[in-house]
Amino acid sequence: MSEPTIRSATIADVPALHALVEGAYRGDSARGGWTHEADLLGGQRTDPAALAAILADADHRILLACVGIDPVGCVQIGRGDGTTATLGLLAVAPGRQAGGLGRRLIAAAEAEAATRFGARRMEMTVIVQRDELIAWYERRGYVPTGETRPFPLDDPRFGLPVRRDLAFTVLAKALS
Repeated sequence: MSEPTIRSATIADVPALHALVEGAYRGDSARGGWTHEADLLGGQRTDPAALAAILADADHRILLACVGIDPVGCVQIGRGDGTTATLGLLAVAPGRQAGGLGRRLIAAAEAEAATRFGARRMEMTVIVQRDELIAWYERRGYVPTGETRPFPLDDPRFGLPVRRDLAFTVLAKALS
């Protein structure tokens, strides 16, 4: 397989970006990867309007990994409080998972957050029930902070919960 290049997403990327995220997180296509939310949530992961709003916000950026013109991965960063940046929306096409692209996207996101936002710390939220994903992030230097946050159970913009006990755990990493 060709090695993906990583660049900043633009508004023109929204349709392909939306398809990538939905395919990585939801439904039967997501089951082709090693990690997905299909057993926890139905419905959508995001929508084109939300992605366009992220791209229009100077305090956020989506990095897009492409092979040629085809998106195969993405990650979002945002300006947080003080010297903390946020990481989210990490998605790798199911057929490209377990090949190192997620690690590359996180490294690119951390570097971009440090450069663009002056971040010295990266923070993210992960659904508490996603043990394998939390362990994967821990192998990348992220540690649980002990903080939990509520999941928007009744907001279909974030998915339709299969179970009602969903919550987020906060993970953080010091950036060098």
